[in-house]
Amino acid sequence: MTPSNWTSAATRPEMDAGMQYHIRCKRGDVERYVLLPGDPERVDLIAADWDESRRIANYREHRTFSGKTGGVPITCCSTGAGGGSTASALEELAVLGGETYIRVGTTAALQPEIECGDIVISSGAMRHDGTSQYYVDPAYPAVAHYAVTAALVEAAERLGLRYHVGVSCSTASFYCGQGRPGFNGYEQAFFRDKVDDLRRAGVLNFEMEAATIFTMAGLYNLRAGAVCTVVANRITDRFVYGGIEHSVRAANQAVRILAALARGDRSVIPPGGILYIPHREITRDNVEPFWEELRRLKKG
Repeated sequence: MTPSNWTSAATRPEMDAGMQYHIRCKRGDVERYVLLPGDPERVDLIAADWDESRRIANYREHRTFSGKTGGVPITCCSTGAGGGSTASALEELAVLGGETYIRVGTTAALQPEIECGDIVISSGAMRHDGTSQYYVDPAYPAVAHYAVTAALVEAAERLGLRYHVGVSCSTASFYCGQGRPGFNGYEQAFFRDKVDDLRRAGVLNFEMEAATIFTMAGLYNLRAGAVCTVVANRITDRFVYGGIEHSVRAANQAVRILAALARGDRSVIPPGGILYIPHREITRDNVEPFWEELRRLKKG
């Protein structure tokens, strides 16, 4: 139980046994692999897919479970919405031993062919998050770790999920920051065209935490990735809340793949290793032939 009165150095507040100020976890609570949903309620959904789990803490927006999936020790800690609380959680999880992080969330697509229920695997993120600029120059890239991204792709393939890989836009605001009008239709010219501008740039989706996670992981020599279930498409103006289990299953499977690779288990690598696919532009008109060719190449 957290004491009601305690003292600490103000630079990095800690209680006894290294208990962290925001997440209320202590030494021994956090495993090497950490999943980061935004929604505290999603922690229970993620942990339900594990072999075993136990609740560690539930304080502010940070709900934390640890357990095992496929025999691999794992932690899940909710971040809340946005970069500020996400940064606090990651700072404290890293102190306690977290090394590999996967954001597990929901997202709004910015390309017409991405459907609700699909998943987006972020290879990088635009830093509109409102937090990462306080860590490093804005020119520093927010990129996912290649091994985590590859594991998420392999997980999606194994699970038969429809997925998209590319750049996300992390925002500090769900409404005006993502080009939605504010209260009473409030708008400014600079965000009125944001959706179309990002669509033309090939950005796949809006979300709110990946850029913070990727930037901090890069600076701290950690590994990070992100997988989000699409619940909205801003181009087609459609919102369908569901399919959250798709990103949950992909993230848990990716952790098992990464752990197997760390043990030297090469059986998790697809037969033939990496599949080379020449660069091409995929449009609504040629997406089905592309998928057919990909399936043929995979079969060898």
